[in-house]
Amino acid sequence: MMKKMEVGKKLLALSLGWFSMALSAQNPIVQTHYTADPAPMVYRDTLYLYVGCDEKDAPRNAYLMREYRLYTTTDMVNWTDHGAVLRTSAFDWSAGDASAAQCIERNGKFYWYISSQNKFKPGSSIGVAIGDTPYGPFRDALGRALVTNDMTTYAKHSWDDLDPSVFVDKDGQAWLYWGNGVCYRVKLKDDMVSLDGEIEAIDRKDASSFSGGFTEAPWIYKRQGHYYLVYASGFPESIHYSTAKSAGGKWTAQGVVMPTEKGSNTNHPGIVDFKGHSYFFYHNDALPGGHSYCRSVCVEEFVYGSDGTIPELYMTREGVKQGVGTLSPYRCTEAETIAWSEGVTSAVSAKRGVYITGIHDGDYIKVRDVDFGETGPKRFVAAASSRYHGGEMELRIDGRDGEVIGTLRIPYTGEWENWGEFATDVKSVTGVHDLYFVCKGKKPHELFNFDYWCFK
Repeated sequence: MMKKMEVGKKLLALSLGWFSMALSAQNPIVQTHYTADPAPMVYRDTLYLYVGCDEKDAPRNAYLMREYRLYTTTDMVNWTDHGAVLRTSAFDWSAGDASAAQCIERNGKFYWYISSQNKFKPGSSIGVAIGDTPYGPFRDALGRALVTNDMTTYAKHSWDDLDPSVFVDKDGQAWLYWGNGVCYRVKLKDDMVSLDGEIEAIDRKDASSFSGGFTEAPWIYKRQGHYYLVYASGFPESIHYSTAKSAGGKWTAQGVVMPTEKGSNTNHPGIVDFKGHSYFFYHNDALPGGHSYCRSVCVEEFVYGSDGTIPELYMTREGVKQGVGTLSPYRCTEAETIAWSEGVTSAVSAKRGVYITGIHDGDYIKVRDVDFGETGPKRFVAAASSRYHGGEMELRIDGRDGEVIGTLRIPYTGEWENWGEFATDVKSVTGVHDLYFVCKGKKPHELFNFDYWCFK
């Protein structure tokens, strides 16, 4: 009996800890899926975040990854889910594992470099997909792998061809970096799908180049005249960085970016500047049910030193405290645009695209920094469907238990595919607020699916 009480106390403590975290949390930035290996890309006024996806039923001793997902933001606090825009099944040569990847733009085309085991040749390989937009559709650019394990013989293990990172210098020269247990690099031709020269191996144990030694997950970029190579070191992994005077030059070890924290054995860096701010992306096991094979992407804002150094960063629950924009509630907003959520997940259909599902009593979605303006709205409209009893959506501001400005009743619609648009009057609210959609209804049923919303 005492053991049961102790277990109950521990579970309650975990539950209360998660609830307390959710009140102010921004990390992990996606709660509807397990995500890993973040690869941010800035294109025009939007930050595109390409990630791997750990399946929710992945075992605790092996990876189970079959797809890459895309999330976008214009304000760094609300993230829109665009679904799985690339799967390993798009590559005939892939054995199915969606290991780390990076997408970049060049001359109006988007090149997505992925790593996966090769079912036709031993070991891991690097491949590349191409698309006309950052959302795809993406297709295998070559019909075969770009780099195979028989081309990289420096390391003796067969999984050294992982984690590609690509950088295009101002002179137009593109570089491909990758590796596990060894850091490989090679020039790319202008077509971005052909190697230009010999593959070079950089000794992972060279202390002058790598502090702590190079394990995997390189991330290469240039900023204000400095070339940076950020990478995972050791195991469990910490994140370190080196600098150089050119992308193909001698790297000089600098130090730690993020020490080993939390329970994930791996970490994976991605650094980018967006709207005048600098952001460091990484992953950990912070979501409920998370572990080394069910990971979640997080982000921290930071400031470079005057000499270009990267400060040592630590994992936080708060993440990005201040956004770089606001969200207009008077434009149609996808329900899958989320700052924080609890209980829900996303799905996709051919007709509706991505939508929010798995909604039960007490689940909620938070949208940050919603600017209602000086006049305020009168009506709220949302698209939803329900196969069971429907439910209610309370519209609250500035907290899960904040002021209710309206309640939307969503009825039974017959089937999940039978969507309707429903409306309700709302109290006038002005200025910038966090908006919460708090869902209520009969237990234990799923209440409704949720596609989009707007105020009028």
